[in-house]
Amino acid sequence: MKEASPEPEDLLLLSTHRLTTLLHDNLPHVHHFKGKWSLIKAKLVSLQSHLVDFSDSASSHCLSSNSLSISVLSALCAALSDGVSLAGVCSDCNPLPDGKLRTQSDIDSLSSRLDFINKDCEILLRSGMLVQDGVVSTSQPPGREVVRAEVRNLLTRLQIGTAESKNSAMDSLLGLLNEDDKNVLIAVAQGIVPVLVRSLDSTSSEMREKIVAAIARVSTIESSKHVLIAEGLLLLNQLIRVIESGSGYAKEKACAALQALSFSKENARAIGSRGGISSLLEICHCGTPSSQAMAAGVLRNLAQFEEIKENFVEENAIPVLIALSAAGTTLARENAIGCLSNLVCNDETLKVLVAREGGVESLKNYWDSTPLDRGLEPAVELLRNLASYHPIGEVLIFEGFPLRLLPLLNCGVLTVRIAAAGAVYELGFCSKARREMGECGCVSALVSMLDGKAIEEREAAAKALSNLLMCTCNRKIFRREERGVVGTVQLLDPLTKNLDKRWPIAVLATLIQSKKCRKHMVAAGACVYLQKLVELEIEGAKKLLESLGRGKLWGVFARP
Repeated sequence: MKEASPEPEDLLLLSTHRLTTLLHDNLPHVHHFKGKWSLIKAKLVSLQSHLVDFSDSASSHCLSSNSLSISVLSALCAALSDGVSLAGVCSDCNPLPDGKLRTQSDIDSLSSRLDFINKDCEILLRSGMLVQDGVVSTSQPPGREVVRAEVRNLLTRLQIGTAESKNSAMDSLLGLLNEDDKNVLIAVAQGIVPVLVRSLDSTSSEMREKIVAAIARVSTIESSKHVLIAEGLLLLNQLIRVIESGSGYAKEKACAALQALSFSKENARAIGSRGGISSLLEICHCGTPSSQAMAAGVLRNLAQFEEIKENFVEENAIPVLIALSAAGTTLARENAIGCLSNLVCNDETLKVLVAREGGVESLKNYWDSTPLDRGLEPAVELLRNLASYHPIGEVLIFEGFPLRLLPLLNCGVLTVRIAAAGAVYELGFCSKARREMGECGCVSALVSMLDGKAIEEREAAAKALSNLLMCTCNRKIFRREERGVVGTVQLLDPLTKNLDKRWPIAVLATLIQSKKCRKHMVAAGACVYLQKLVELEIEGAKKLLESLGRGKLWGVFARP
């Protein structure tokens, strides 16, 4: 019976084993460049170990199904063949036929080739692609196991093979990532991020664009952002390079990834010190509409850090951001307004600069063209921050902003309601604005917020009311509200944690002259709460408690 002829991959493996042994046996006989050959000998030991693993895969029929392993073995076979010839030349005691310099260069080249092949072998073996594993885990849905195996395959192909092969693998990987968020989580768990970051170096612009798109896709999954952050300055520097010189699409994706990285002070400082703000502003000025929105989002994050604000001033950022807030896409305008809001926070100089550059008019136009949803939150925050500087606050009052706040106090978005209450407080420095806001219904809306579920909402409402109730007509409106006094007294309860008690105390202090209000306060338990707050040395508690006590005594003496 005729024996089956060996498979091509088996022949290749046999040739590689034979050449490795031959080269290893020839090395003790070399006369030239013994030091360099001793280094190659160490590499051969490592390669021989890898070849044993390849042989095990061949015996289980995994090798023939893997084109990458065939490619690696072919490269190794060619390198070893050259090595045997070169070792033969160096074993001759006669002068080297090609001269010392040429021969030395050939040995260095061989050593480098063996290094690359060694690395490829390690990647291939570490990937598990040569291990037969036809059993799908019963603890996971079969589909996920298939995705896991496909991701391992693609990550290996990204690190081994020709540029064309890597490009094809990147296309497949992008398709997999864009298919499902769960695929992204699986890919991250399989170690996609470090591979992508390392691949950003020395690749074609087309390949780099795809890699950045994959990194941006990972950044959209909240639970995966920490893996990007862990890559640190290496990833930051690569992304900054892309926003400086990449295509419009690559810049957009790089900015999307930078948004996930720009929340930490350390990364923000790194972006600012590497000229990132200048590049981001350039995109805001003349980038594609989508890239403008993403760049403004990064700048919005960076502007939160005090030490970075100087970079914005140096780059003349204010006019660029104001222009974008007037003419960009919806998201670009929102991010530009949000960036301005973060910049002017606690900085009177920047508030004046924004107002001088047309920021108030820009804010007004954005506000009037934006629906009552989360998109208005940065605008309300900008209003609040600008209004805290009273000369600009007077301009905002003249422009009619107090009357624009009522719809937001009644809207369905918690963060917008809280921001609007903060703006009411800041604009309440002016008696005219207090009266306007009271007459249009802000007092009633704020009383409703006193019963909100979120502590932040209740505190913001009490703080705003503490200013509005300085106006006599607003106190009358408040007293007519059934839940006004009771809702405020309940905020005094020490068991209500993380709420600044100064604000409900200030609200009740404005009503202490009213006998009816005092009775409501006592009935709602204000004295008990205030006594505990006095023991905790809360500002204003002792004075309010004493006022309530005097009120009770006056009531006794007034009886016939």
